[in-house]
Amino acid sequence: MMDLKFFRGKKIFITGHTGFKGSWLAYILYLNGAHIVGYSLKPENKHDNFYLFELDKKIRNYYYDIRDEKNLKKVITKFKPDIIFHLAAQSLVNYSYLKPKLTFLTNAVGTLNILEVCREIKNIRSIIIVTSDKCYKNYEKKTGYKEKDELGGEDPYSSSKTVSENIFYSYLKSFFKSKKNVGLVSVRSGNVIGGGDWSKDRIIPDLIKSIRTKKKFIVRNPNSSRPWMHVFDTINGYLTLSKKIYGNNKYNGSWNFGPNHSDIIVKNILLKILNILKIKKKIVIKKNNKIKETNSLNLNSKKSRKLLNWRPKLSLKQSLKITGEWYIDFLKNKKQILETSKKQIESFFKLH
Repeated sequence: MMDLKFFRGKKIFITGHTGFKGSWLAYILYLNGAHIVGYSLKPENKHDNFYLFELDKKIRNYYYDIRDEKNLKKVITKFKPDIIFHLAAQSLVNYSYLKPKLTFLTNAVGTLNILEVCREIKNIRSIIIVTSDKCYKNYEKKTGYKEKDELGGEDPYSSSKTVSENIFYSYLKSFFKSKKNVGLVSVRSGNVIGGGDWSKDRIIPDLIKSIRTKKKFIVRNPNSSRPWMHVFDTINGYLTLSKKIYGNNKYNGSWNFGPNHSDIIVKNILLKILNILKIKKKIVIKKNNKIKETNSLNLNSKKSRKLLNWRPKLSLKQSLKITGEWYIDFLKNKKQILETSKKQIESFFKLH
């Protein structure tokens, strides 16, 4: 398990820190004594973890668009971070069909801006570019995609992440190859679950919202399988890698972080989480033929297991259990959710 003491006193810059994964990452690092600057758009939902964790008061926040290179450079140059986590993105497949240009500019140009600014800053030691498992060209491969497999997405979101990876690779080979004391990596993880995700068109968030609003719960593809993994395991991968590459370019490149299982379909995920929540909910199946989605998606994470000694610590059952418990506590009394979140973090990093 990652020793979080490494991050105490480190200056860490996080883009997209107001999002689901970004807010958990920022809060975990805050609890362990890191000096954090967040760069992101303001969250729109008052129930977002960013506000529930009181990050608006606990860390330094800059509310700018990742496409704004001028302000991005100004903030990074002033802060002089040791480590950069780049998570800012338009992360929704369905929304990418509605706003393809915005998706490409945010995901591809955002990555370009980060890398362009970072290549001129001398004190940075680790740069982690977060992309997606959807950057791979999907052949419904059951054994999972390896880091060197072909890239290529059909929908605007997946394609934008492929472009981000190509930009990353170009900068890695063109500008960072000679920088011996800077680690630069891209990380690809699957369908991340956990408390505090309110994103639209995601299975568990949509289920919780339908319970809160007492509306129908609609599912597009109940038999699709995805690499479900808890946000803590994903972040543990990011943190482990950021330490491994700190001031060291020997591990530069792309890394997968995926679960042990590979064939859990959407319908079974829903049945399991409903059982945890002890709630009965009718599932309405309504396909959207205008949106192309893969039936099966899986990651091969042997590289991370072998070279980082990383592997998911939570089973799918455990992941769903603590996710369900988080939402149960939120629905009962959201004022207690900060304590619930803190206990879950402490339990994961202490017990494992």
